[in-house]
Amino acid sequence: MADSEVRRLSDTERRDWLRLIRSDRVGPITFFALLRRYGSARAALEALPDLARRGGRHKPVRICSADAAERELEATVDIGARMIAHGEPEYPPLLAEIADAPPLISVRGNHRLLFRPVIGMVGSRNASLNGRRFARQLAEDLGAIGMVVASGLARGIDAAAHRGALKTGTVAVVAGGVDVIYPEDNRDLYGEIVARGVVISEVATGMRPQARHFPRRNRLISGLARGVVVVEANMRSGSLITARMALEQGREVFAVPGSPLDPRARGTNDLIRQGAIVTESASDVRRAFDEMMTEIDLPQSAVDDGLPVSRNPPVFEQEETRRLLVETLSPTPVTVDEIIRTCQLSPAVVTTVLLELELAGRLERHPGNKVSLIAPA
Repeated sequence: MADSEVRRLSDTERRDWLRLIRSDRVGPITFFALLRRYGSARAALEALPDLARRGGRHKPVRICSADAAERELEATVDIGARMIAHGEPEYPPLLAEIADAPPLISVRGNHRLLFRPVIGMVGSRNASLNGRRFARQLAEDLGAIGMVVASGLARGIDAAAHRGALKTGTVAVVAGGVDVIYPEDNRDLYGEIVARGVVISEVATGMRPQARHFPRRNRLISGLARGVVVVEANMRSGSLITARMALEQGREVFAVPGSPLDPRARGTNDLIRQGAIVTESASDVRRAFDEMMTEIDLPQSAVDDGLPVSRNPPVFEQEETRRLLVETLSPTPVTVDEIIRTCQLSPAVVTTVLLELELAGRLERHPGNKVSLIAPA
């Protein structure tokens, strides 16, 4: 989609987009696959029941109602937030580039910060005093050289990073609704970020965070940023998930070295062994980004990824096609390109059947354009 085609959604389109992404089994990748195939969210909503049925689903697929979507839109406005769609001028440009960018995000605060150079900072919730002190100072120093610090509003390193960057700009990416404060002891910090920074979320306003929301939140932290700094992390830390996602998204990963005697340094030290940039000061980050320290003026396009839009998708009645694909899939993730080569089917056929299987609850998507079959319960 050319720059001239970038536009804001109408109120009706925004409601339809919200209905589609809030419907059962529709994630970001599936959302845009449906939009490409059917041309509009309204047409995709009408196609969902038949797609799920052809994929093997016996129960009716749950589709978000127009009333529920309208209530969520109104609740977002009521708290002083706004809902921005992928492809609209205000949508964060780097976030728009990732494969599973959310179709809609709720934003509360100064959204212009999302157009400045962003650096993610994450680490242990149970951080050491020195780790928290270092994170706060590093965030302050990064702000002084023009970077906006993004983190997840968690205890420990996240909270320290936000506090250090309050004067210059910070982004809190939350796992619950944009109005939900978690943990509760960060209530005052949340208020300061709303007033001086920006809070964003992809889940419904008012929703409490659930365990499955945190990995999704982590991909947004890295997706918004040029790179991610990990300050402290043990070997099972969620911060290492953020670092992995950053690498998958083509971002830089920075790691602060620590004592080999401290379990909270094992994850960061291991990242360094794997090639992360050793980070002892803001200058280490700046050297990696000198050529990119400019503000972003142009938004990214909406749903164009180079694939043609097909407003009249083919109907595949031959069970042999689905049988072949299901036999090719397994619980082990494989790339969609590999499926196309193995089955010797057209990309359009494979895309449609995968949509059917996913909407039927039989397919799981993974980073790197991989999919796997969900074993029957």
